[in-house]
Amino acid sequence: MIWNALTSLTTLEELWETSVDTPVLLFKHSTRCSISTTALDRMLRQWKTEDSQKVLPYYLDLLNYRPISSAIAERTGVEHQSPQLLLLKNKQVVWTASHWDIDYSELWKYV
Repeated sequence: MIWNALTSLTTLEELWETSVDTPVLLFKHSTRCSISTTALDRMLRQWKTEDSQKVLPYYLDLLNYRPISSAIAERTGVEHQSPQLLLLKNKQVVWTASHWDIDYSELWKYV
């Protein structure tokens, strides 16, 4: 799996628009959190190559880009968590999960 890095508010704005045509997956990750590392590893191990044709996966490093996380929470109304997955479709969050609730098979019910 290849995550696209979310490193700017400009890219975040572009993703809202992109979500009208293609679902966007945002993974908010803290490199200092063992739960976050485990959740990321589980996603990586279960990801199938063809999944990248169905959804655009983006990775947000919370330690380096916390203002982007704050912007996501403000825009969506979804309280910040770490780790956290958000699935965007049509400029809205259609599914979110955090910590141990991050589940690969559950995600695909909403894609």
